[in-house]
Amino acid sequence: MSRDEKKNQNLMNLIRRVHGLVENTDIEKHRHSQDQIGAMLGNSREIRYRETDIDGMYGEWVSVNRAHRKKSVILHCHGGGYSTGSSLYARTLTSKLASSTSMNVLCFDYRLAPEHPYPAALEDAMKAWNYLMLLGYGARDVILTGDSAGGNLALSLTLKLKEEKRLLPGGLILMSPWTDLTSSGNSFQTKADVDPVLDKAYIDRMVEAYAPGLGLEDPFVSPLFGNFEGFPPVYIQVGENEILLSDSKRLYQAMSEAGVSVKMDIYPGMWHVFQMSPVKAAREAMNKNAEFVYDIRG
Repeated sequence: MSRDEKKNQNLMNLIRRVHGLVENTDIEKHRHSQDQIGAMLGNSREIRYRETDIDGMYGEWVSVNRAHRKKSVILHCHGGGYSTGSSLYARTLTSKLASSTSMNVLCFDYRLAPEHPYPAALEDAMKAWNYLMLLGYGARDVILTGDSAGGNLALSLTLKLKEEKRLLPGGLILMSPWTDLTSSGNSFQTKADVDPVLDKAYIDRMVEAYAPGLGLEDPFVSPLFGNFEGFPPVYIQVGENEILLSDSKRLYQAMSEAGVSVKMDIYPGMWHVFQMSPVKAAREAMNKNAEFVYDIRG
């Protein structure tokens, strides 16, 4: 084992331990632990956080304390298996997105399962979208971003906008997106022993909480099965060592076949939503996200 491989293995062991502290079957404790991590890792003196009310839903604007682009905006859908997560926890990503792109980022606290199963999160995402439209942003001025379940939500929102024949966002950035709630990708087997963050039992619990009794191939539940014709440019980032690797690879394939301008980077040795972690690969990934935005926004 090379020095870099050993270093990466130690890092994954650390991630596994930290995630074990957060991964509590008591959902309220799990949510609280995540918020604590967000408050600890996400805060920065370079970043300004402002609360906003989105028709009764909590939202948070994240922006850099310097000159920045105001015509375009990022709408971020946080992860957490649709059962946990918040704008506070998402600061581990939204702060980096705001800093790397020099754009304002809006994150919102959609209702969580099991108290609020599908379609509550999708309805709330549409509420956040409509809020930006009322503020005067054009649809193409909005870059949709999402990690894990938030990647699912960003895709589902775009599919819903398309179904309603509305204008679509300027582009999508998906970090380790959860696209297939049927869990049919082969990486559930091939990566089970190396994934330090997720396992099939956890995914099964999240599916049962979010989509009890639903047809899991519904494109608004599992966007992998959606029709992507006419989609804006999409950029996917995924770790090599995660059971959701197939969710990204199959999405890339489906989008390519539908003629979407789609790009995917698989990060060697990385885990689920590694962009949250204070590692070199996370910084590189955020720079790539900014490059994608600049390429499509000019």
